[in-house]
Amino acid sequence: MNVAVVTVGDELLAGRTTNTNATWLCERLTERGVSVERVTTVPDRIADIARVVNEYRAEYDAVIVTGGLGPTHDDVTVEGVAAALGRSLEEHDGALAWLEEDGYSRADLTKGTADLPRGARALHNRNGVAPGAVLEGVYVLPGVPSEMRAMFESIATEFSGTRTYREEVVAAEPESALLDRIAAVRERFDVVIGSYPGESVRLSLQSTDEATVAEAAAWLRERVEQPE
Repeated sequence: MNVAVVTVGDELLAGRTTNTNATWLCERLTERGVSVERVTTVPDRIADIARVVNEYRAEYDAVIVTGGLGPTHDDVTVEGVAAALGRSLEEHDGALAWLEEDGYSRADLTKGTADLPRGARALHNRNGVAPGAVLEGVYVLPGVPSEMRAMFESIATEFSGTRTYREEVVAAEPESALLDRIAAVRERFDVVIGSYPGESVRLSLQSTDEATVAEAAAWLRERVEQPE
């Protein structure tokens, strides 16, 4: 399963808010064996959201959109997703029922709070007010991290793939000096290896077979200079 993640918010693009949602989602999806192939941040503009969602839903098995839910003037994500899917917005009875169960009367709610694209499946926001939605492989989640994480966990089983196992080898050598051993471990084992230089070089080995990646890591550790 391959997925694109779209985070929405002017504050993300301005650097005023750290995009922890994207990092967390990528980690959770990867743990479930899902391949995350795009992470894109767009401003709070309906046209930008609609364009990106429409493009990505044609290319990937699912698109997860997070941020910009709610009834305030800059919460336009639901409108953007509805535009991408060619759907109108309508008040969702199921979402209203959840909100009433959580103690909100209709009179308490700002107009538009429970509006979702026509035909969408509502997602209950257990830690907040604005509901999420699922429609045609597009998953719309809140931007507040605690709300987003709780809502994702409620649908996590809908995302699956082949699990990838990973081990890391740290080498106290220049990256250029390791090229021969990187080539050798690739030739000897069915693993994907990444090289990340810093104070030391981190060599990341990945495979869909746990025993293979463990064996490859052990083989490589014996052949690189270890940090003191």
